[in-house]
Amino acid sequence: MDFHKQYLDLILVPGGLLIIFAYHIFLLYKHLNDSDSTVIGLENKDKKEWVQSVVADENAYDRAVNVISSNTTAATYLATISLTLCSLIGTWLGSSSANNMLQSISIYGDTSPLTIFLKDVSLLACLLVAFSGFVQAARHLVHANYLISSPDSKTHVKKLQFALTKGGDFWLFGIRALYFALIMVLWFLGPIPMFVSSILMVIVLYYHDIYTVTLHNIYLEADTQKGKIPKVQGRLI
Repeated sequence: MDFHKQYLDLILVPGGLLIIFAYHIFLLYKHLNDSDSTVIGLENKDKKEWVQSVVADENAYDRAVNVISSNTTAATYLATISLTLCSLIGTWLGSSSANNMLQSISIYGDTSPLTIFLKDVSLLACLLVAFSGFVQAARHLVHANYLISSPDSKTHVKKLQFALTKGGDFWLFGIRALYFALIMVLWFLGPIPMFVSSILMVIVLYYHDIYTVTLHNIYLEADTQKGKIPKVQGRLI
């Protein structure tokens, strides 16, 4: 029994991480080859169309600035939360009482000091990556705010679209890092909860990330029905 408990982390933890990384590689491949079938592609296309509509309507500038500012505030808020959690968890896990408590908890898995150290480092790394993603998202959104509020914003359409899509990409990167942090938290309860949660998370993310009907078919159906709203089997976040 001790043998299985010691080496269970070596089997289930890499297996869970491999499942999550394999899914995101599949999502990246799907996005690069058929972006209309992913929510990422839908959001990027909507942002580009939104920029064109805002630039075409001079009365929409104030509303556009408020929208970008709200997204910037949200990214800054999540970056602050990630850094705060990283600091608190790092301080707590660095204490000897925390390590003694983790070792005393009945966990079906490896509870050696080295494994606990790896759990601590993995959780802190995920939170730091999330913080970096949200900071970069805020940086691009601030740059987009400068572009949309400039007097000659009509000449910066491409730059504005690029800034908004990059901000959205880094936002998604930070959110996914928080998902990884949740998996690392469950690893503290043992390798079995971590592995099961990895499988469940991939199922949930697939439901939210992938469309069963491409946007091309959706728009084509909408045009043929002359204004009628088509029935779509896709999902939104």
